[in-house]
Amino acid sequence: MCGIAGMVGLPPAGTEQMLDSMGRRGPDDRGMYHDGPATLLHARLAIIDPEGGRQPMELDFGGEHYCLVYNGELYNTQELRRELAALGHRFLGHSDTEVLLHAYAQFGADCLEKCNGIFAFAVWERRARRLFLGRDRIGVKPLFYKLHQGGLLFASEMKTILLYPGVEARLDEVGAAQLVLLGPGRLPGSGVFQGIGELEPGCRAFFEDGRLVLTRYWRLKDREHRDSLEETADRVRYLVTDAIRRQMVSDVPIGTFLSGGLDSSIITAVCAKELEARGEVLNTFSVDYENNDRYFKTSKFQPDGDNAYIRIMEKFCHTSHHWTVLTPEDLVAVLEEATIARDLPGMADVDFSLLAFCGQIREKVKVALSGECADEIFGGYPWYRDPEIRAREGFPWAQNTHERTGLMSPALPFRGEDFILDAYAAVCRESDILPGQSPQERRMKEMVNLNFRCFMQTLLDRKDRMSMYNSLEVRVPFCDYRIAEYLYAVPWEMKDHRGREKGLLRHAMEGLLPEQVLYRRKSPYPKTFDPRYEAMVSQRMQALLEDVTAPLWLLVDRTAARTLLSGGSRWPWYGQLMQRPQTMAYFLQMDFWLRHYHINFTF
Repeated sequence: MCGIAGMVGLPPAGTEQMLDSMGRRGPDDRGMYHDGPATLLHARLAIIDPEGGRQPMELDFGGEHYCLVYNGELYNTQELRRELAALGHRFLGHSDTEVLLHAYAQFGADCLEKCNGIFAFAVWERRARRLFLGRDRIGVKPLFYKLHQGGLLFASEMKTILLYPGVEARLDEVGAAQLVLLGPGRLPGSGVFQGIGELEPGCRAFFEDGRLVLTRYWRLKDREHRDSLEETADRVRYLVTDAIRRQMVSDVPIGTFLSGGLDSSIITAVCAKELEARGEVLNTFSVDYENNDRYFKTSKFQPDGDNAYIRIMEKFCHTSHHWTVLTPEDLVAVLEEATIARDLPGMADVDFSLLAFCGQIREKVKVALSGECADEIFGGYPWYRDPEIRAREGFPWAQNTHERTGLMSPALPFRGEDFILDAYAAVCRESDILPGQSPQERRMKEMVNLNFRCFMQTLLDRKDRMSMYNSLEVRVPFCDYRIAEYLYAVPWEMKDHRGREKGLLRHAMEGLLPEQVLYRRKSPYPKTFDPRYEAMVSQRMQALLEDVTAPLWLLVDRTAARTLLSGGSRWPWYGQLMQRPQTMAYFLQMDFWLRHYHINFTF
């Protein structure tokens, strides 16, 4: 993985600072290309073909000269290379970068439909004076852009765009509303900062003659599902295991995140078996918290602890296992750093712990596989199976609309409920659903699309920024678009096999995992239950509440915040994990973000 950036129609100013800002994403090499109105920047984390994959990469083909900067990994490189070789292309190395560049030269924008991978890239066409931007179907790799003074800026992270001379960190009322009413989520395509957009998953764009034209090349499409339960389970097993095996390709050692849950255990079992056949041992990694054995509390969202299941998998797969044990002090210490890594307020200590955890993993391996996105695709979250939540309008992972709207500063000039419901309805309308579906089936398709387009993007943001801040490449096999396409059409009755969350996935993986792990109740990413963490965050929050000049109070009503944080809430702030301590930490992140980025309000 890498960092990419560039500018078209603008002077090549601030390039060294922009490259420096990408140093954590790409510490192994850096490069710059300049041609007339275009400048492309690249910072490299070398995983495959360290010598042959250097960027920016150039190619003369068919009367055009192409230059590529690319962040990502292709998992069908060999198939695509063979197809291109049959068409007359010749390759100098074995990197996927070179294959992608040749694919673009051959197929143009349509090359995206031939790629299986996680990627964001830009191609400058010298003779046509045209820039192309492309992003993977699921949105695993980020790509932000800004139209500026008649030109275009783009980058893997917003901090890089903000370094270009003349670009200011501004916040309008829509961005402010997202922070208070949707955060840490965002509207699809929004960077929250005024004027900064995100190329959406499954989208591409051309910038030419001062105009940016965006189009979508992929979305979830419904279709008739004719496979029986057993045929469906067989297909799921093939797709999942094939995705994992493809994502093991690397010229450096790999490892896996291991929580003891279903998703990470599936990945670990497949990887361990593959490496064992090569005479190698898989490195696995888990995070725990000091005193969690003493303070853990069972809840609807977190039914049990992970450690016993992790040990079962460690023994079952014969892995070389590594623990990271974090203290409350460790978490609080990186509150600001995690905000900078994400360029926005995030998921509080869920981000803090992942940032520290990835730092520990990077000391052992450069690439790790993780189980994100199985819950969105297979229907694993509690809100998929809760009739009360399913029947309610609004984003199902944030059932606290009334509390959020009550926190809004009077300076925000609209009704909070309308803002949330309009955003929710817009995503629901996008859902592709065949006619004649039952009300339940229609609703479950909407639920999948809501999670896929919104909640999953927040988790992918988190995983990319926290890992790449530590120069760690994390791959997510369940984000293989073939799995998403196939599962979207599978009826809810099959996904909910035997009335269990991710029942179909469990059925498909019978025999791969120990029974205790295969049928363990879902438990989310672990968090600390140590009261010292809440006390430390509370102390900082109390100081913020006493500071009437804090910029946070321009967005959030201080009296309402004090009332909410003293009384708690029936619903988590966001997802399953953000309870009172995490909500306080989110407000602290928001205030720090406003200060650190010197945000100028435009409302």
